[in-house]
Amino acid sequence: MEKYLRSWRQNALARGQHDAAVFVGDKVLALTDSDDDAYWLARVHFENNNYTRALALLSRSGLIAKSPACRYLAAYCHVKQHRYEQALSILGEHNPTHLVSSTGNSRRKLQHVNGHSSRNAMLGASKGSHKDRIERSEEREQEDVQNVRHEASMCYLRGLCFAKRNAFDRARDCYKDAVRIHVQCYEAFHELMKNSLMSPSEELEFINSLDFDSITVPDDPSTSQEAAQFTRLLYTTRLSKYSSPAALLDATEQLSSHYRLADNPDLLLSRAEMLYTQCRFHEALTITKSILDTQSSTSEPSGTSAGHLGHNPTLYPLHLACLYETASINELFLLSHTLADNAPHEPYTYLAIGIYYLSISKVADARRFFSKASLMDPHSAPAWIGFAHTFAAEGEHDQAIAAYSTAARLFQGSHLPQLFLGMQYLALNNMSLAHEYLSAAHAMSSGSIKPSDSIDIPLLANPDLNSNAPLSGDPLVLNELGVILYHQSHLPGAVKLFQQSLIQAAALSCSPTAWLATRANLAHTFRRLGRLEDALAEFDECLRVSSGGSSMALHGDGSFVGLLGLGPTGSGGGVGAAGGYEDRNLVGSVYTSRGLVLLGLGRAKDAVVSLHEAVRVLGGDASGGGIAGTLLGRAVEIWSQDGDESPKAARDTRDIVLPDEDGAPDIDQALDRDADMMLGRVLKKGGATSTQRKGKGVATSQQQYAESADPDWMSRVLSSPPNADSSGMMGMSDDE
Repeated sequence: MEKYLRSWRQNALARGQHDAAVFVGDKVLALTDSDDDAYWLARVHFENNNYTRALALLSRSGLIAKSPACRYLAAYCHVKQHRYEQALSILGEHNPTHLVSSTGNSRRKLQHVNGHSSRNAMLGASKGSHKDRIERSEEREQEDVQNVRHEASMCYLRGLCFAKRNAFDRARDCYKDAVRIHVQCYEAFHELMKNSLMSPSEELEFINSLDFDSITVPDDPSTSQEAAQFTRLLYTTRLSKYSSPAALLDATEQLSSHYRLADNPDLLLSRAEMLYTQCRFHEALTITKSILDTQSSTSEPSGTSAGHLGHNPTLYPLHLACLYETASINELFLLSHTLADNAPHEPYTYLAIGIYYLSISKVADARRFFSKASLMDPHSAPAWIGFAHTFAAEGEHDQAIAAYSTAARLFQGSHLPQLFLGMQYLALNNMSLAHEYLSAAHAMSSGSIKPSDSIDIPLLANPDLNSNAPLSGDPLVLNELGVILYHQSHLPGAVKLFQQSLIQAAALSCSPTAWLATRANLAHTFRRLGRLEDALAEFDECLRVSSGGSSMALHGDGSFVGLLGLGPTGSGGGVGAAGGYEDRNLVGSVYTSRGLVLLGLGRAKDAVVSLHEAVRVLGGDASGGGIAGTLLGRAVEIWSQDGDESPKAARDTRDIVLPDEDGAPDIDQALDRDADMMLGRVLKKGGATSTQRKGKGVATSQQQYAESADPDWMSRVLSSPPNADSSGMMGMSDDE
């Protein structure tokens, strides 16, 4: 009879018929008074969300002290009820580190010799059945396999409890111990990756330290080695996209070809995250759309909004970011309404609404919904970063710094909060703190330090100019460090960092159009160094990459990508956050600077042509085109004086002064003032973007979030040679 009732209970539980499982489980417990049957009845109550009844049953039977499985279940009931202190009192605050195994010392699996099922082994520690098992020499091998799995799961619960205490260092250690004890404890691994609790290099080191060889397949031991390799590949796809692009690509290719997982949503999402990190937004959007389309409900008519529901929550922040970067405002609007109607209790719903409002320049409304998303999920990197971006978009640097600091505390393994903090201090002209935060961001993104290291970050003030070793890490961090060195008049160091930024961007297969600003920075640095031919070559390369003066670049698939991913085209047919103003600003600045360099080379005629094009792009004329128009008039005068003779000796353009009501400021100050005016039009037209950067951060890549987050950064990089005046713009030093 007991066997019949247990089978009935398990079948009812498997079908989700919890009332039947409770009814039958109570009868079988009355017949047997077995600890095992008591555990399974408590398990049925847990599955039915009756946590109080499950706790009462476990306490009455005294099972919590007898078995790791019951202790884990009781603690999990407290966690579900948000009673984290009570959960910790059951779990204890220390991890069983003696159960951790390491690579190269792979443990043999505990083998049953009496044919007992794993279900009967659930309470093996309390039954004293050691005589039925083979003796082991190691302490780890003396434990029952099921009990060890529950010990790993209890480490995971400890991590959740410590995270609720805001003790993120201890939470990280608990998650890591959970995976080390049992490599298949994916929940703990997921928390590590989702919350960016480790730096990219630390993630890679952690993966290599795991004992995947401990994995066995009970029914087919011969496939254990393949299962271990398969698990390693799956975990590798979850690594930060800055850690090891080659390893990520290899893992994705093996899973796609050998195991036929090319269309698996998780692998497609990993590929889309890599493309987003490379600023290839249209390609990433194509993949996220394909995930939404392939997982759409077959019962819904094709093309309805129901296909946007019921997906992995990690998909939405990336999809929303791609929609923003490609200026798909109509699709953002539709998706936001769909999620608000059908998933009002999900944090990503309010994230979608916030991003939509940001895309139409309603920054205050965007801030309100980002705040709502962060309240619903305090560990949402996209929500926190987006919330901080809204302050940065309005120039509220103090509030932005406070929000970014919170994000840095929550997501200790991500370099993005440190990067954004550096940008804010750069906008405030606090070069010392900006350098410190940006150096920390570079060290974290390149793996020089771990987020837990409490050491002074060495400033990259004097990079080794004779070293040919490439600098790794996020290219945007290198660009920002170069801007600081430029401001400090350390021009050779700035050249090296700008060049290394472009090299690293190319190594990551980034879209060239996303890094035109860095190339323009490099050209301005060459100009200040007097290397006018090199400066002219870089400006010409900027114009070539931007398709002959337009900010649009054509991908191989025929789709257009706006400059910095915010161009005026997109799948939704909308206008980007900055629209055409931002594109016109950069291209016009390049033509203006190119004309200035040509004047310095004594090529007045070519300078007139370039400056005339700058006036046309910027929408002015020779008398009203700002600095470009003023320079054009001066170039025409020089050309008329030179006549048709051969080019004169090169001029020092740094000695050129322009008439102004305030006197005669140098050329770079005039360039900055004109850029300020154009930037004002940009900011009136649009705002900043937000979300991860995995990062997934998140979510989480993330470079373009930073580029559009800080309006002063945009003005520095897109418009003029870097050096800060009182408004945060970058100009030249007074002595030049």
